[in-house]
This record gives sequence, structure tokens and C-alpha cells, in this order.
Amino acid sequence: MRIGIVSDSHGHADRLRAALQALQDAGAEVIVHCGDLGSVQCLALLGETHLPCYAVAGNMDRHVAGLAEAADLHAVHFDEKMVHMPVGDGRELAVTHGNDAAVLRQVIESGRFAYVCCGHSHRFSDIRAGDIRLINPGALHNCRSYTAAVLDSATDELRMIPVVINA
Repeated sequence: MRIGIVSDSHGHADRLRAALQALQDAGAEVIVHCGDLGSVQCLALLGETHLPCYAVAGNMDRHVAGLAEAADLHAVHFDEKMVHMPVGDGRELAVTHGNDAAVLRQVIESGRFAYVCCGHSHRFSDIRAGDIRLINPGALHNCRSYTAAVLDSATDELRMIPVVINA
């Protein structure tokens, strides 16, 4: 399964739209958003992909109830702290924003997840810790370059995807 990973859109719908298109062009079959959506419009864009989508709130998402309502409306799996999904072969992927160290530690230490995706730092990273792979796709706001990522869970390949905004 090819999983498109994006984070920290901070309400920039144009950037998220470009990222989602780049992820779909790269073959993403599922989309995960690692928080700091920033608006219900960004959440609606996830639903408009017509792909299975999973998203969490971030520390800047002050309107969680509105995001949850929009998620229901647009068939996006959403939670304030953490969502998870199967990735095949009995493995699972968890998504959390990464700003809550206790939640992140609990997800990692559970031993339940092969992949943990998070954002918050606005920096791309790919860290392996034992049997767990911790992935941060970068950000669509407050960073040198906008990035997302595609993870192929069948081959364990991760590709950084540059997000180009056409003016």
C-alpha cells in the first residue's frame, strides 16, 4: 500500500491542494495528515481526494470540535490525539501530531505499530528505532521548502515529495 503523508498545512489550502495532487501523482492510495490542519477547508480537501484519509489535530488546531464535524461530513478518520490504520501483513501505522511527548512515547512504546507518522517540527525525518519507523513528512508552512512523503508499506520505501505551488 502506498501511503501519502502530509503535515502542518496551517490552513494553507492552496499548499495542501498541491501536496495532495503530488501525493496522488506519486500513487498514494491512502492519505494521512499529521496535524495542524488549520481549517475545516483543509480537512474538506482531504475528503475530496476520494481516498481513505486519516488525520489528527495539532497543537495549533484550536477548533477541534469543528474539525471533527467536518471530518464526519467528509468521511475522514479523525481524532484529537491519534489515529491508526492497517498497512498489511498484520502491521499498523499510527498518526499523531508529535507535540505531546507523552502520547508519542506511548504510541512508540506500545510496540503495536510498525510505522509512526508525526509532524510538528516542520522538518522531514525518517528514523528507525528497533522495529519501529518514525516518519515526519516535513511541512507546508514555516519551512524552507514544502514537502510531503509517500511510504510504500509493501517495500518499506519512503520518498520525500517536493510540493510546488504554481502561482
